[in-house]
Amino acid sequence: MPAFRTIPRRSIAALAALPLLIGALASCGYGSQAKSDEKKVAAEGAKLSAESVRVGYFPNLTHATALVGDQEGILQKELGGTQLKVSTFNAGPSEIEALNADSIDIGFIGPSPSINGYTKSMGKNLRIIAGSASGGVKLVVNPAKIKTLDDIKGKRIATPQLGNTQDVAFLNWISEKGWKVDAQSGKGDVSVLRTDNKVTPDAYKSGSIDGAWVPEPTASKLVSEGAKVLLDESTLWPDKKFVITNIIVSQKFLTEHPDVVEAVLRGSSKTNEWINTNPDKATASANTKLKELTGKPLSAGVIDAAWPSIQFTDDPLAATLRAQADHAVEAGLLKQPDLNGIYDLGPLNKVLKAAGRSAASDAGLGAK
Repeated sequence: MPAFRTIPRRSIAALAALPLLIGALASCGYGSQAKSDEKKVAAEGAKLSAESVRVGYFPNLTHATALVGDQEGILQKELGGTQLKVSTFNAGPSEIEALNADSIDIGFIGPSPSINGYTKSMGKNLRIIAGSASGGVKLVVNPAKIKTLDDIKGKRIATPQLGNTQDVAFLNWISEKGWKVDAQSGKGDVSVLRTDNKVTPDAYKSGSIDGAWVPEPTASKLVSEGAKVLLDESTLWPDKKFVITNIIVSQKFLTEHPDVVEAVLRGSSKTNEWINTNPDKATASANTKLKELTGKPLSAGVIDAAWPSIQFTDDPLAATLRAQADHAVEAGLLKQPDLNGIYDLGPLNKVLKAAGRSAASDAGLGAK
């Protein structure tokens, strides 16, 4: 009898499985060095209920969960053989348009566009499924022209886009000062100029704006050009926490592919954990991704100044979203919305429970 027939079948199976085991062990862990292995495992891994998932985010540090999760392969690893496809946007309204047009399935986005998208579709288009970041927004000004907050009156201040989260926050702050501005035109006691974050630093250098209420890293880019931080928005909020980035999903995708949504949330949660545990590596990773997306990395001075003002969290900070909705109403950008059902934190809380963590609150605004 030939010698090979004396080998037990279970031993043959074990030998056959050995290369797969070695490959799986090699892919464990996160980091840029493992990225090629991550992609190989993803390509060969079992697909979830969708061939791919299209995720949108901004090339901003307030979206570092997406930047780092993408760069380090953490999101893709959780998705296995389901392909991650990403698109980037300048501000929330354009990302909501993409969600409405079925160009993306999931988005990292600010609270104001989330509220607008939800209310305009009468609660039929999206759900907020997690938080991502808090803070990271500043009012920066030309110190030669503006020395105090009262000096803002009569000046030209940029925000990223009409109706975006920073635009609403600035209009609300203006209103609380007792000044009048037409929300749509931006004209009034302060000139509110809606300016793409990519061109805001050039607008500042040219003198066409006197300051800006903007997210990071745009705020710190302006500081590197000689601007001064006059106000950190976090100081206006209880415990200095307010949601700056949510994760939203189209209701259709959530209904049809709950396993994919849960995988993305596992990836975002693990990314936040990795960011908070490895701040230096995370900063470098986010900057690498920004270079890929924008063609130029942030200088050390800019990113080191910007990073500490942002907190990365899975908590959607739902109570602050309700307050931001009230701000949009007061600014005249939104009629009083019915936000009941805007959150579906079931998938997130499943992920948190599996990790031995407490459930996140929807502040009474969850899907019934």
